[in-house]
Amino acid sequence: MTNLQGKKLVIFDLDGTLTPAKEHMKPSMAQALSELLKRIKVAVISGGGYPRMQTQFLRSLPHTAESFGNLYILPTSGTRLYMWQGDWQERYHEDLSREERKRIMEAFRPVLMACKHSPEKIYGELIEDRLSQVTFSGLGQEAPIDTKKQWDPDHRKREAIIAALRPKLPEFDIRIGGTTSIDVTRRGVNKAYGIHKLEQYLGIPISEMIFVGDALFYGGNDYPAKAAGVDCIEVKGPEDTEKIIRNWFVPSSL
Repeated sequence: MTNLQGKKLVIFDLDGTLTPAKEHMKPSMAQALSELLKRIKVAVISGGGYPRMQTQFLRSLPHTAESFGNLYILPTSGTRLYMWQGDWQERYHEDLSREERKRIMEAFRPVLMACKHSPEKIYGELIEDRLSQVTFSGLGQEAPIDTKKQWDPDHRKREAIIAALRPKLPEFDIRIGGTTSIDVTRRGVNKAYGIHKLEQYLGIPISEMIFVGDALFYGGNDYPAKAAGVDCIEVKGPEDTEKIIRNWFVPSSL
């Protein structure tokens, strides 16, 4: 897509789209997004929780009422929405119950044993409770990005885990997340759910939105955006995304 004619909202995935997985946004991307935010509303949906979105994304942007007023943050795969009203205010959340979160976490353990998941080293938490989402990271939450990229580049390891997990958790959505992750939410509460919430809160129809992400394949955590009927652009990484943004609006001299 060479322009944004007829669009009122651009929605971005975070990891692998605006930033490398779990890394801070580069200054050039922050600059490009700041220019974009002067012209159109922007939403960012991430599998990560709100605290990580603050450190990884928000703190890299210039803190102005103009830019933040046009920005909408949806952590944990769209299970929450934050809007700027002098500070970031949570507008909804879809938390799992304590019993649901416990059941999901316990379901992972025998599946991981059956799939012979036994990495030599685990960096940080393997299974993280994010209240509205449970996230498994194959090498742990804090694994180095180069190590992550080598672990499951063709998704086969995670597809096998998901196939074994689904019969145990039929009432939940289970999707491939970032470089090494699997995200579990209540069924139907995913990025499509977040997009429909944006439609409701902003009064912008699906036809006037566009989504940019790196995991639009079936089973990927961006696929629900495509299933929701949003026009989508698939990227291979932040470099692709920045080029697209600059081709839309940012002067070539920047």
